Amino acid sequence: MNKIDLQNIPAKELVPGFHGKFVHTENITFAYWNVEAGAVLPEHSHVHEQVSNLTEGEFEMTVDGEKQILKPGSVVVIQSNVRHSGKAITKCKITDVFYPLREDYL
Repeated sequence: MNKIDLQNIPAKELVPGFHGKFVHTENITFAYWNVEAGAVLPEHSHVHEQVSNLTEGEFEMTVDGEKQILKPGSVVVIQSNVRHSGKAITKCKITDVFYPLREDYL
């Protein structure tokens, strides 16, 4: 068993206002985000499939031109190479899972 304690992982700010802690397996990356209210995630896409789970706060997410307001318990599946963006309406916590591994997050 490989136990990981998130409190021992230093956060990285990859986009202004998005502070992430990352756990990697051989094939998957888990990203645990603390997002500041008002922080904007610019539109982008990547080869990775992504599953986003909002656990705290409210977040406006646009996926392939469709805008949604996410609340705790919301889960969004983003297919490979689909354009998406977002904005934190309030302070948020989001967990993202990426396949394959996000080497740029190592």
